[in-house]
Amino acid sequence: MSNEVKAQVSLEVKDQITNLLYQEAYYLDNRMYKEWLELLSDDLEYKMPLRETVEGVNIDNISVDSAFYEETKASLRTRVNRLYTKSAWVENPATRQRHFISNIVVEAGDNPDEFKVRSYFLYKRSRGSTIDLEEMFGQRNDIVKKIDGDWKVCSRTIIPDQAVITTMNMSMFL
Repeated sequence: MSNEVKAQVSLEVKDQITNLLYQEAYYLDNRMYKEWLELLSDDLEYKMPLRETVEGVNIDNISVDSAFYEETKASLRTRVNRLYTKSAWVENPATRQRHFISNIVVEAGDNPDEFKVRSYFLYKRSRGSTIDLEEMFGQRNDIVKKIDGDWKVCSRTIIPDQAVITTMNMSMFL
């Protein structure tokens, strides 16, 4: 996505895509992971590259060869299915989580019915009866398109603002 203003996307399309992102957050917050998977295209690319600390101004600090996640819908499905088993110790007890999505910008993509979507996220979670609160925040760059009449996330690149991730684990979906 560039910084220049692109051709306007209709308010109806922007509203539908915004609602898709809010529905996705609802599913994730309520551990409705199988429903969440239905919002993703079958050829999904889902990745979160590392943010590096580099000196200088206007230097790209996103790693091109290392990532926290590089997944497909199939690998996400494997992770989701495991959450419904007793061997998902990382979710026992289940985390309480919230996905806050804001600053949504929608612009036309390279193909009809395909849109580039930039959003900011704030993810917070707690677990058990501890006072510990974990959070992550950053930007998501998505490709969203209509497939068989339904909006689907086809690509997501998650750019964390933290160079050092302080969460206990990376079991969350962003």
